[in-house]
Amino acid sequence: MTVPVLLVRGDREYLVEPGEEKGTDLGVLEVPEDVEPGETLETHLGDKFRVRRLRGPDLFHHFDRTGAPMVPRDIGLVIGETGVARGDRVLDTGTGTGVLAALLARAGASVVTYERDPEFADVARKNMRLGGVADDVDVRTGDLTEELDGLEPSSFDVVTLDTGDAPDVVESVPELLVEGGFLAVYSPFVESTREVVEAARAAELSDVRTRETIQREMQFDDRGSRPSTAPVGHTGYLVLARNE
Repeated sequence: MTVPVLLVRGDREYLVEPGEEKGTDLGVLEVPEDVEPGETLETHLGDKFRVRRLRGPDLFHHFDRTGAPMVPRDIGLVIGETGVARGDRVLDTGTGTGVLAALLARAGASVVTYERDPEFADVARKNMRLGGVADDVDVRTGDLTEELDGLEPSSFDVVTLDTGDAPDVVESVPELLVEGGFLAVYSPFVESTREVVEAARAAELSDVRTRETIQREMQFDDRGSRPSTAPVGHTGYLVLARNE
């Protein structure tokens, strides 16, 4: 399987396959089959593009989207709080675009993820191939709440949920997780977050806590330094819990 690369020049960025011909407003790029990151390619008009390896955060920008994916900073929090690492097995639901599943796999985990919409699931599978993790992410079409009885008990190290019916799944999480395993539930709304917290407590998961994910970029210019006035700071709420 060929590995796509990025062609970068200033604020222009194109995702291409080795051997592909790419037309741009600066001319046509012939991408060699044996292209390597770090090389420089020229269009037929003489404009230069740098070849860059596709890395995890780039997936957020280049995956085909079927909705609003979780942003990289929030995925980083999930990975940091749960300690997902090579050899771990993750159960995920609410695949969507698949950015979370792909980055968990790139961290070394084996991921089983459920997506209700068949068309969305097909897009997610395509994205997994693009991200180089098709062998590590099993995208299943279906509703996890209807598939719980078919999953082997204590077979997952981490469960990640990004779906409106997360509280209904949480009650089954203790049966699915290994001892010491983690639950991470993401939601943009505080009402559903509260329901998840109540469900986690009812399921007797331990160390239940909630984080609002909010960051501000800094702005530096000749006048001084301050946080950016850009409106986007809050992205969602993350509930974390552990199976003890």
